[in-house]
Amino acid sequence: MSERVKYRIRGMDCAEEVGALRRTVGVLPGVDQLDFDLLNGSMSLDLEPGGPGEDDILAAVRKAGLQAFPWDDSLHGPGASGVPEGFWERRGRSLTCLGSGIMLVLAFGTHAVLHGSILDAFVAGEGIADHVFPFASILLYLASIVLGVWFVIPKGIAAARNLRPDMNLLMVIAVIGAILIGEWFEAAAVAFLFSTALLLESWTVEKARRSIGALMDLAPTMARTWCSHDLRFEEKPVEDVAVGATAQVRPGERIPLDGVLTKGSTSVDQAPITGESTPVAKEIGDDVFAGTINNEGAFEFEVSKAAEDTTLARIIHLVEESRSRRAPSEQWVEKFARSYTPAMIALAISVAVVPPLLGGASWADWIYRGLVLLVIACPCALVISTPVSIVAGLTTAARHGVLIKGGVHLEGPAHLKAIALDKTGTLTYGRPRVQVVVSLNGHSDRELLSRAAALESHSEHPLAKAILKKAHAEGVTVTPAEDFRSVKGKGAEAMIDGKSFWIGSHRFMHEMGGETPEVHARAEEMDAGGLSLIAVGNGSHVCGLIGVADGVREQAASTVSAMRSAGIERIVMLTGDNIGTARAVAEATGIDEFRAELLPEDKVEAVESLVEEYQKVGMVGDGVNDAPAMATATLGIAMGAAGTDAAIETADIALMSDDLSKLPWLIRHSRRTLSIIKQNIWFALGLKLVFMGLALGGLATLWMAIAADMGASLLVIFNALRLLGEKDEGEVAGA
Repeated sequence: MSERVKYRIRGMDCAEEVGALRRTVGVLPGVDQLDFDLLNGSMSLDLEPGGPGEDDILAAVRKAGLQAFPWDDSLHGPGASGVPEGFWERRGRSLTCLGSGIMLVLAFGTHAVLHGSILDAFVAGEGIADHVFPFASILLYLASIVLGVWFVIPKGIAAARNLRPDMNLLMVIAVIGAILIGEWFEAAAVAFLFSTALLLESWTVEKARRSIGALMDLAPTMARTWCSHDLRFEEKPVEDVAVGATAQVRPGERIPLDGVLTKGSTSVDQAPITGESTPVAKEIGDDVFAGTINNEGAFEFEVSKAAEDTTLARIIHLVEESRSRRAPSEQWVEKFARSYTPAMIALAISVAVVPPLLGGASWADWIYRGLVLLVIACPCALVISTPVSIVAGLTTAARHGVLIKGGVHLEGPAHLKAIALDKTGTLTYGRPRVQVVVSLNGHSDRELLSRAAALESHSEHPLAKAILKKAHAEGVTVTPAEDFRSVKGKGAEAMIDGKSFWIGSHRFMHEMGGETPEVHARAEEMDAGGLSLIAVGNGSHVCGLIGVADGVREQAASTVSAMRSAGIERIVMLTGDNIGTARAVAEATGIDEFRAELLPEDKVEAVESLVEEYQKVGMVGDGVNDAPAMATATLGIAMGAAGTDAAIETADIALMSDDLSKLPWLIRHSRRTLSIIKQNIWFALGLKLVFMGLALGGLATLWMAIAADMGASLLVIFNALRLLGEKDEGEVAGA
């Protein structure tokens, strides 16, 4: 059985460094799987028995020009490795970049002063062969170069030693080449601009890293729990709170652990977990989640999960894991860059050597053009564009209460052609509700509800609970029933205010008598409409009929319409309920097709047929009962997964709340992410093609090439980070 180990990689800010680690660590014998979390700066390995030891792994990381430290799960952020980062580790890149810029300005100024002309100093970098640089300016330019490539040289040397060219090696070759042909200004400009690009790239990656780290800061580190010894509440670390303990939360505080409310009532802002925009009312018996915010009223709850097992902890764990599951576009870019970089080096060498050898052209001129081509060929913008987009998309989805397990599943909704929806708990609320109250023979609706509630007050049946909830909501006074007697499988009888009343099914109503043709017709109509019929009567007649059904969610119809507007070609409902109930829900929601009276294996067959016809099919269910069908579909989506471990584990994507409008939002979010990835790839490639043409024509300089490459890197990163600002507004209405 393989063992999973994790390391923090200091200075891993670019996908190029991930590629270098794959080439040094990934080839070690016994490494079964190698995953990277670029934004968290970590590397995870699955090691087979007898695989490489820690020393071998650390040496392989050093071979890639980086440093590794064992990961500490109890920490996160800069100190997660367990190794404190000193001033140089935190500020070194900024200081060397700043120093490089200052030295470049001083060198240029010195050059201009000694030659008496700023223009003279500037055109010295334009390939003038007979220009002589002052010795003082050369020293300053050299200092600028050394500072600019300080963090690049070790990685470039490692790439050369391993015969695996990357962008660091490209930059080192370009700088050295510029020095050899006497272009000191160009060499220093390239070193400084590349250092600036890496610094800004590191800053933007850190920005995205902090957005994910914010998830980890949601849950408090301390909890106020009841101490039976001192008979008072006391603060203690959440890690020390046992399951079953009683905890207290005051207004405005974050809930420290998952649990069940045992005393008090309140409303809770669950947006950090479920993405719900409005607070949720909580009463005794309701679940509360770590990281959510208590709005009003102090309450007590019984802890149901340890700190490491809370819903929030599981979300954080899965978000971390998801970043190692690369999207198809990300894998394509990595494979492309693997061949692209050595091809560009070969092209640059050919441009520098072939024209002088075969055509007698100027060596200095064509070597310079080759160096420009080498600089613009740097694949940084291309390689970084996709992972930053993917991580931004995953983070935004998590903030909206949509947990996506990796880039491969983030792209999935964008390609869906058909969606299968479970009925109970997805299109409907998953619990019976009183839909129709029909009073007969002179009785009022309130009187009918009062009699029904009195008769059902002794029952735990879901239909009985629906009637009691309706009576409570309507403010109906319920007179206690006496001499209650249950009639097994049919209904019940009791005395209310000295009179005999009964309650039961359509069949029980028939047996008790009093079913007139009018009553029978109304009952048949309710049965056909998919309602569960409950009749109430007395010794002389039927007092009325109550229709109970699992209510259709308020946003179900608008969500179905929004998904259709988003490009979903076929929307199908799958249910084990009878045809009448299924038809009623289908008509209320406007879906294209329904299939009723299905067993779990029938749902699998239904999804298989959809996959055969449409190829890309999503299955939305509760993540447990619908697990086989969800596994069969192209994409499995769990509905209302908050607090349900099985649902979170089963699906490719988990909607943490019961908000159906998240489905069309998810489709649009996936397509927007995919669109941004394509924009970044085409922009990076297009800009490089333009500058390659300029370089071959002798119209581009080294500093122009590096400035363009730096600009491209920053533009694709900022374009990707636009996903972090995506709003919830108009999820359905805006569809």
